[in-house]
Amino acid sequence: MTQYKLSGIGNAVVDVISHADESFLDEMGIEKGIMQLIEQERGEVLYAAMNDRLQTPGGAVANTIAGVGALGLPTAFIGRVHDDALGQFYAKSMQDRGTDFVNAPVVGGELPTSRSMIFVSPDGERSMNTYLGISTELGPQDVPEAVASNSDMIFLEGYLFDKDKGKEAFRQASRLTRAGGGKSGIAISDPFCVDRHRIDFLDMIGNELDYVIGNQFEIMSLFETDDLETAINKTADMIPLMICTKSGDGVTIIGEGKRVDIPVDPITPVDATGAGDQFAAGFIYGMLTGRDLETCGRMGNMCAAEVISHIGPRPQADMKQQFLAAGLE
Repeated sequence: MTQYKLSGIGNAVVDVISHADESFLDEMGIEKGIMQLIEQERGEVLYAAMNDRLQTPGGAVANTIAGVGALGLPTAFIGRVHDDALGQFYAKSMQDRGTDFVNAPVVGGELPTSRSMIFVSPDGERSMNTYLGISTELGPQDVPEAVASNSDMIFLEGYLFDKDKGKEAFRQASRLTRAGGGKSGIAISDPFCVDRHRIDFLDMIGNELDYVIGNQFEIMSLFETDDLETAINKTADMIPLMICTKSGDGVTIIGEGKRVDIPVDPITPVDATGAGDQFAAGFIYGMLTGRDLETCGRMGNMCAAEVISHIGPRPQADMKQQFLAAGLE
């Protein structure tokens, strides 16, 4: 059985990108510049209306796993896709890019493969319409024991908290990984998701996990406070390692009995999509290769800076070379 450095569980979403002018957006009733959740019928209409489709595998934790895989570590992703054209594309694309997609597409699945239709306007603005589909049906039966038990680390996606079977899958995966000697962590993903499931998030962070990564809004949402320092300290009291990203204000890390605050260099993003996902990739890569917390944080910041310098949520540059040039490798 393969020994994975990192495995992840999350929404397996195909990003479908197309160019669209203002008149097309108006005609199709697409609100410019925001992300909207849509139903299956609406998703099929929009997908059919896209002309120059560019498809790429996506999903928050999947992007993180891909970033770590691109740095040369063996990775696996646990997710649910239908045995339709998009599902087959997703599974093959993950494999082709070096990450084992360990769940076969579901024949006769209950819903189509999840997709996010992204319309790029001439001014570069992205309008996202996401149909969550079958990925949200992931449950404990989708977690291969051999994968979770043979992972040095596992990373979970908070978006899947919306269904009880997703939470059950998380607990099962976390316990298997930790029983095998690995560490388990979560990306909080979204403050509104915390609002819906605060008690479950706090229970899992306090009892089932070794590390948590969230931005300032997600961390504050855990304790329903606008005082970031209070929220950071309360979270750190619950878990061995707490990582809070604060956009242009840098990163705060508390673990191993100390606090590390790391600034970031100001940068104007071309596309902020994937910044948090790739920060997590750099940070987790650092942990998996035995770096200290400050170096992990600097690696995370470098990966985030790279991904916001271009369109798309996955790295285009050789980050190992960038780490080497910065004296981190």
